[in-house]
Formats: sequence, structure tokens, C-alpha cells
Amino acid sequence: MAINESKLMPNFLIVGAAKCGTTSLYHYLLQHPDVYMSPIKEPNHFSTDILPENFSPMYLQHEKEKRFNIKEYVNGPMLPSRKVWGAYVHDSEDYQKLFKFAAGKKAIGEISNSYLFSEVAAEKIRKEFPDMKIVMVLRQPAERAYSHYMANIRDGRTVLSFRDELEDDAAKTEKGWGISHVYYELGLYSKQVQRYLNKFPAENVKIFLFDDLKKDTAGVAKDLFHYLNIQENINLNFGEKRNEALMPKSKHLVRWLTKTGIKKRLLHIFPEKRQEAIKSLFFSRKAVPKLSQEDRKWLTKKYREDILALEKIINRDLSAWLK
Repeated sequence: MAINESKLMPNFLIVGAAKCGTTSLYHYLLQHPDVYMSPIKEPNHFSTDILPENFSPMYLQHEKEKRFNIKEYVNGPMLPSRKVWGAYVHDSEDYQKLFKFAAGKKAIGEISNSYLFSEVAAEKIRKEFPDMKIVMVLRQPAERAYSHYMANIRDGRTVLSFRDELEDDAAKTEKGWGISHVYYELGLYSKQVQRYLNKFPAENVKIFLFDDLKKDTAGVAKDLFHYLNIQENINLNFGEKRNEALMPKSKHLVRWLTKTGIKKRLLHIFPEKRQEAIKSLFFSRKAVPKLSQEDRKWLTKKYREDILALEKIINRDLSAWLK
């Protein structure tokens, strides 16, 4: 069913990339009085080439754990206390209802990191909303891959070393979002960015670098608010870390807890304030290792040509990414 344009719908989308700070942007935008964000953080509506039924067993299990009755949710009050991390809301009516409470807001949006990687999302967004404002955050690709790897360590998806894990993923015969980890592929930004520039005018595509977000969070937020034509001078809480890396005290124990579903059930039993105490039993913030220079150089070499291509596409000096 086609989207009904008379109903409240998003006028901006943050399309990725994954592990580049988009979760932090989501929480900054939630604080802004002129902004309405989808209560499902990643509805993945336009990524129709990414289907959970095609996912590998590891990712399928993850989707089952967070799966819920989408129609029941969107037909309900969608309370702030019931925000959902992610889903695949491919039905147009269900997607519309995510924004039914957005009346009076100047900026209405959502974040789905799959939109940058998807081969069809840019065209589908343009077809439905040719005036949509697109936002991207890009990170040095070796650092992005390492952050992705550390999240998988935290979530019990691997116990391998960084290099072994990337080589193992590269050797998989079946690849794709939710099928393999696509550590390397997600960092090949040039074609992904070009897809949007081919579909939208340059003034409708705003590209930030993770380096800038990290160095001057308030400045990037103000720039984003200006782009969205909303009040720029807003006091926001930039201090709280979101989706941060945690190092398991025992990788194998956390992997077992994840595979059996025990970790998810443990966290669901307790309120959010108590969850931090539960996490401290299994994770340590002090022992999170950094990406080694050796591994950074090894992986950056593989990305060199794509980084040089991206540099020309976005007209930004990316020489620091090549060091």
C-alpha cells in the first residue's frame, strides 16, 4: 500500500553508517523540543532488500529476542517508556503510525543504519519523499569495523581476535546484512554515499564525520539543527555515553549466555537502573582494548582506494583516515 501523504510523516532520515555515533544523535534529537523521533529507533522501512527471514541463525535468534507485535505497538500509545531498539516495519500503514503523535513538531525523523548499506533504500525514499533531508555520519572505516567487532564481543557473537574475526567473516560464502557481519563491506562508503547523491540534490544530503562529532559534539548538533531548520541554541545533555563498548570478563561465558538467551532474559527481568549492576557482574569498562596501530594499518590499506574515492565525492580532506 502506498504511503498516505496527508498523514504526518518524516521530513528527515539519518541513514547511517552503523557504529558511527547515530545512537548518540538519536538521543540528542529526542531532547530537542522541535523534534519528533520514531519510537522504534530503527524501523528499517525502506530497506526492503533486507528481510529477517533470510538472516543467518545467529542474527535470526537476535531478531526473535527483540521481535514483538508491531501492529499492536503502533496502534497503541507508543509510550516513551516503551521505545523499541529496532524492527523491520515494512508495512506502509504501520510505518505511518509511528509518527501519529508528531503534530506540532517541525522536524520529524527516524534513524535506520541499514538505509546506507541497502541497495534499494535511497531510490525508495526518493520515490516516496523527493524532498527528504538525508543525514549521514561516516567514520574512519577501520575504526568503524573495530567498534562493530567490539560490539559483537560485548554481545557474545564472537570470541575471536579482531583480525581472525574479520578474515573469518570475509571467507563466508553467504554475505549480507543479518547474514554475515559485513565488517569490511559496511565501511565501503563511496558507492553507498553516491547512491544518495545520485537521487537527491546535494543540499538535501548532510554528511558529518565521526571525528567532528567526537571533537565538537555541540557544534555538530548545532549544525544539524540548522540543517533541519529548528532552534539551534538548545541546552542538551551530551555527557551520557550510548551503546558503549564493554569487555566481557569471560568471552566464552557471555557467548554462552547470549546463545542460550539467558543474558537477554536476565536484563529483561530487572528495571533499567538495576541492569547496570547486572552488567557489571559480566563486563568491565576498564579493560576495553584499543585498536592496535598494526591492525589499523592492515585494514586501512584495504580501504585506501575507497577512501580516496569518497574524498572526491564529499569534497573533504580524508588524509587523516589514511595514516
